[in-house]
Amino acid sequence: MLRKASLPLAISLALVSQSAFAEGYKLFEQSVSAAGNAYAGRGAQITDASLVYSNPAALTKLKGAQFSGGANLIYATTRYSDASAQSANGMPVTGRDSGKLTLSELVPFAFYSDHFTDNLSWGIGVYAPFGLSSDYNDDWVGRYFGDETSIKVVSMQPTVAYKLSQDWSFGLGVNVNYAEGTLSKFKDHSGLCELGTNINGLYGANVYNAAYCNSHYEVNGDDVAAGYNLGFHGDLGSTKLALVYHSEVKYTLKGDSEITNTPITGANVAGNPNFIVVGANLPAISLATGKLASNSYLSEQSKLDLTTPANLAFSIDQKLTDVLSVQASVNWTGWSSFESIDIVSDDATPSISLSTQQPQNLNKAGYIGYIPEHWQDTWSFSVGTTVQYNEELTLKTGLAYDENPISSSHKTARVPTADRIWWTWGANWALTPEQSVDFAYGYMWMNKVSIDEHEYSANGDRIYNSGVQATYRNKAQVLAVQWNYKF
Repeated sequence: MLRKASLPLAISLALVSQSAFAEGYKLFEQSVSAAGNAYAGRGAQITDASLVYSNPAALTKLKGAQFSGGANLIYATTRYSDASAQSANGMPVTGRDSGKLTLSELVPFAFYSDHFTDNLSWGIGVYAPFGLSSDYNDDWVGRYFGDETSIKVVSMQPTVAYKLSQDWSFGLGVNVNYAEGTLSKFKDHSGLCELGTNINGLYGANVYNAAYCNSHYEVNGDDVAAGYNLGFHGDLGSTKLALVYHSEVKYTLKGDSEITNTPITGANVAGNPNFIVVGANLPAISLATGKLASNSYLSEQSKLDLTTPANLAFSIDQKLTDVLSVQASVNWTGWSSFESIDIVSDDATPSISLSTQQPQNLNKAGYIGYIPEHWQDTWSFSVGTTVQYNEELTLKTGLAYDENPISSSHKTARVPTADRIWWTWGANWALTPEQSVDFAYGYMWMNKVSIDEHEYSANGDRIYNSGVQATYRNKAQVLAVQWNYKF
C-alpha cells in the first residue's frame, strides 16, 4: 500500500458524526478534567498539566512539576436509511439502502509541565487535535460518493508561559502536526456497471466486462506541518478568565492517486492491433479477452493544499461559594477557509487526469478530483457546574451546543452532520496529595440529517446525472479517564 497521497487530511472530513466532541472534524479530547464540564471554563480553571493545550498561560498557576495522561474511548454510530443513488447517466444504482456505521476508537494524550523560575513556566504535550473514521459496506447504494475514510492527526507541542503580573499570564505553544489518512470510493464510469449485459446490444456481441463494477479509487498518505497557540489567563480571585487562540495550519499533501478497472476508450488505442475500436469515446474491445477493455491499475502523483481552521475561545470560571463554581465558554472556529477539495496532478507523465480533466468531466487542466465544500464559520457554547463534594471528591457536569459548519445544499454522504448537543458528567478523585484521577462521560444528540449530493466540475458547475440521497441519524458517547501526578 502506498504511504503518500494527495487526499488524506482533507477528504477525510468524512462522517463528522464519528468525531465525538467535535466542530467539523476538530477534536476536543485532550483533557478529561475539562470534559466533565463539557469543556465549559476550559483554560480558565486551574486544573492540571493538560493546560499545556487548553491554555498555556495558565501553567504559571500550577504548583511544581506535574504530569497528566489519559485516554478517551469514543463510541459513535451513524444510521442511514431511505438511501437511493443514480449513476452518471442517470440510471438507478442497486445496493444497500440502509445500514449502520460504528466507530470504537481510543484517543490518548499526555502532558508535562514545570517551572524555570517563579514567573516563567514550560510544558510539553502529545495529543490528537483532529481525527475521525468511517467505512461503508462495499455494496451500499452510495458507494460512488463514499466508501472508507480515516484520518489521524498527532501533535507534539512545547510551550512556555510568563507571569505578566500577579493577576495576568501569557503563554505560547508551537505544535508540530503529523497527519495520515485514507480515502476511497467506487468509481462510476457513465453507468457501464448499471447497464450490465444490456451493453451487449450496443456492440452486437457478448462484450460486457463486470470488472467495471469493481472500479475503485483510493488514496492514503501523510504530511507534517506546524502551527501555534496563544493564551492569556486572568486570576481575579473568585473569577478566572481565559482567552486562547489556536492558529490555522497549512498543509501541502503530496502522493499518489490510485484507481483500478477503468475503461480503455477507443481514442486511447486507435491503431493498436490488440483492440477493436468502436468509437473514440466508447470502450474498446480487447482481442485478448473478447470483452470491453479495462486498465487493471492506474497511479498518478498528485497534490492538495489544505488549511485546517483557526479557533478562538473565551472562558470564565466563577466561584460562587467554597463548594460551588460555574463555568462558561464561547468558541469561534474559522471553517470558512475550507471552500473546496482540489486534487491536482503533480506527475510529469499523467494517466488518471488525462480523462478527469476533460471538458465533459472536471473541465480544468490537471484536475483529478474536485468537491465543493463552502463551509461556514461556527460558534459553540458550553456551560458547566463544579461541586467540591469533599476534600477528595469533586463533581462536575456540563452542557454544550456545537453549530454545524455545513449548509443544507452542501451536505454529503461523507459529512452528514447537523447542529449537536452534548451533556457530560465528570469527577476528580484525589487518591493521595500527589495523585488524582479524573473521569468523564458524555452523550451527544443530533437532529436528523438529509442529503442530496451531486458531482461538480472544478468550475463549480454540476456535471453528469449522478446523485445520492439518504437520511442520517447520529449519536456518540465518550468515556474518559485521566491520571494526574504532582512531583
